Amino acid sequence: MKRKDSSKQTDKDLSYKEALQRAAALCSRQEQCTRHIREKLVQWNVEERDAERIIQHLTEEKFLDDHRYAEFFVKDKFRFNQWGKIKIAHMLRHKGIGEDAIQDALNQIDKEVYCQTCVELIRNKSATLKEKNQFTRKGKLYRFAAGRGFESDLIHRILNKTVGE
Repeated sequence: MKRKDSSKQTDKDLSYKEALQRAAALCSRQEQCTRHIREKLVQWNVEERDAERIIQHLTEEKFLDDHRYAEFFVKDKFRFNQWGKIKIAHMLRHKGIGEDAIQDALNQIDKEVYCQTCVELIRNKSATLKEKNQFTRKGKLYRFAAGRGFESDLIHRILNKTVGE
């Protein structure tokens, strides 16, 4: 028969102070969004009243800032994943980030670098395609760039310049 040790606490039995410390530690290591911290607090079975106090405390102490999170997310996903604005905005909305924060962060992307990134993606993809029919080739390139989250008008402009009519 197993004895239950009441002095041991599991991940799911955190007090207000312990949850605050853990949440602050999470925010210290890496930018977090409010929704992610809220989900963690739910996992830890923190009471809703305490969870709100923790979120408020972390926000006031600048551990948690959705605008800052959005800026880092945009820079990271554009630079390393080469995602377009549509895909980035969609992912940020999914994370519960407000429209103002999303638009502010997206506006920080340099327009020329953004266009050049899309051009390079299309050129690199085009080099891998064996399709000779221009119409089919354009369709494949369009779907590829759209899947990366780039805007239709930008893709059309690039395809008309690089692939031709």
